[in-house]
Amino acid sequence: MQSVTDFIPQKYVENAIEKGKFQWSAPSNIALVKYWGKKENQIPANPSISFTLSNCKTITKLEFEVKKIASKEFSFDLFLDGKRKEDFKPKMQKFFERIEMYLPFLKDFHFVISTENTFPHSSGIASSASGMAAMSVNLMSLEKLFNPEMTDEYFWEKASFLARLGSGSACRSIRGSVVVWGETESIENSTDLFGVEFSESIHPNFKNFQDTILLVDKGEKLVSSTVGHELMHNHPFANQRFSQAHENLAQMKQILINGNLDKFVKLVESEALTLHSMMMTSMPYFILMKPNTLEIINKIWKFRTETKISVCFTLDAGANVHVLYPENVKNEVLQFIKNELIGYCQNQQYICDEIGNGALKLN
Repeated sequence: MQSVTDFIPQKYVENAIEKGKFQWSAPSNIALVKYWGKKENQIPANPSISFTLSNCKTITKLEFEVKKIASKEFSFDLFLDGKRKEDFKPKMQKFFERIEMYLPFLKDFHFVISTENTFPHSSGIASSASGMAAMSVNLMSLEKLFNPEMTDEYFWEKASFLARLGSGSACRSIRGSVVVWGETESIENSTDLFGVEFSESIHPNFKNFQDTILLVDKGEKLVSSTVGHELMHNHPFANQRFSQAHENLAQMKQILINGNLDKFVKLVESEALTLHSMMMTSMPYFILMKPNTLEIINKIWKFRTETKISVCFTLDAGANVHVLYPENVKNEVLQFIKNELIGYCQNQQYICDEIGNGALKLN
C-alpha cells in the first residue's frame, strides 16, 4: 500500500532541462456512488466510484522554461481559451503550494499554462476535475525528465495523487473507465490517496455506456462544492451517509460485474438524490437543483415506466442532469431527449458523451 512519503522524490538525475512543453487532455467523470465531505489534505470522508467520460474534457498545454533569475516564488501565466485568466491564479497558486514537496522543481521554472474545456466552465460538469487532472499529468511528464526510470504505475498513481490535491474528484479522471477513490473493504487496493481502476471485468451491459448531459443551468453555482464538502463536518446525517456509501459501493461492484440494469438504475438515482438531500439538510442549507431539474427527473421516470427501457438520471453538485443508458437503446433515448427534455435545457443545449479511458498525451 502506497503512503504519502512514497511520492516525495529522493533524488533526481542530473538533467540540464532548459525549456520544453507538453500537452495532455483529461476527461470529466460522473460519480455513481457520490463523494461528499472531506477530511484534511483532500482525504475523502467516504469512498466513491465513477464512470470516466470521453467528450467532456480539458486540454492543457504546459510550457516551461528555467527562470533567468532564481526566486522563491512560483511563477506562471494562466490562459483559458486563449485569454489571460487572473482570477484562476489563486487556485493554481494553492495547488502548487500543496504539491511542492512532491515536485520540488516547481520554483525553478516559469510556466505558461494554456487550457481549454470542451464544455462550459463551472456548469456543474466537473471542470475542476478534468482541469486538475490535465495539469497533473503534464507535471508528471515534466518530472519524468528528471526521473527517466519512473515506472508507468508510479506515473499514473502519482498523477492521480497530485490531481486529488487540486480537486478531490480529479483523481478519478486520470486513468481507467471505472475508477474507485477512497479506502473501502469491498475494493482491493482501494486507497484515500489516489483513484484506482476498477479491477473486475465489467459486464457487457456497461460497455460504451452513454451519458447525455442536459445543461439545465450553465451559470456559476450558488454554493461551490468546496463549501458544500465543509458543511458535512457537523451534518446531522453525516455518519449514516458515510457508512451508506461503503455499502452502496459494495453493491455497485456486484452490479457492474453481473450487469443487473434494474439494480443499477435504483442505486444510481438513489445516490443522486441522497447527495442533494445532504445539501438540503446541512446548516446553512441550500438547493442546487432547479425546477427544470425536477421536471426532467419526472419525465425520465414516466418514460422508463412506459417503455421499460433502463434509462436513469444522476446529478452532480449542480442543476444539470446526466442521463445514463446502455448503448443498445441509444436511438430511442436520444429521440425521447429531443422530443421531451431539451425544452428544459438552457438554450436547448445538451452534450452527448459516453464512457472513456482517462487522460491522453497529445504532445
